[in-house]
Amino acid sequence: MILSDVDILHRIDRGEIRIDPPLIREHLGGMSLDLLLGQHFRIFKESFRPCIEIAPKTKAPEFPMTGELMEDRQVAASEPFYLHPGELALGITVESITLPRDIVGFIDGRSSLARLGLMVNITAHTIEPGWEGKITLEFANLGRFPLALYPGVRVCALRFEQLSSAAQRSYDVKEGAKYHRQDAPMPSRISSE
Repeated sequence: MILSDVDILHRIDRGEIRIDPPLIREHLGGMSLDLLLGQHFRIFKESFRPCIEIAPKTKAPEFPMTGELMEDRQVAASEPFYLHPGELALGITVESITLPRDIVGFIDGRSSLARLGLMVNITAHTIEPGWEGKITLEFANLGRFPLALYPGVRVCALRFEQLSSAAQRSYDVKEGAKYHRQDAPMPSRISSE
């Protein structure tokens, strides 16, 4: 069952869903909460590498993984981050979210931004029960024009669903939880699997 605005506020007031900095009431919709774009990005460096190895952990990659091929990019609060057509970048939300073990979150892109060519989450839109941290966003520009993304813009919506019971293997106790308590956009850690 998707939580309504009434239930979201109730769970926040009881401290079960935590948002830091605190919830801005104007960002709450009937069934979701808009999240803001942070100032921290991660982009791919120019490279002559022929590929990125995606292989089981038992096979040693011949080429570096994405963390070595990416660089941090911070922008000032008043400056844009430029995303050119065909580019991929990782961004991060301003808000840090903590979910209880009986709630799952889903990130939805905003239609108004999609109509400009911006994909906000290519595939990783599920925020697992027990999650704590800022949310990495996977940006792709499918349009014809560069996009100037300003920190603080409402970039996505987070909706919440009640699980049938509390998860036993929630993200906060999951062995090998690769992105728990992240506060910056993290590159892929698929090589740790």
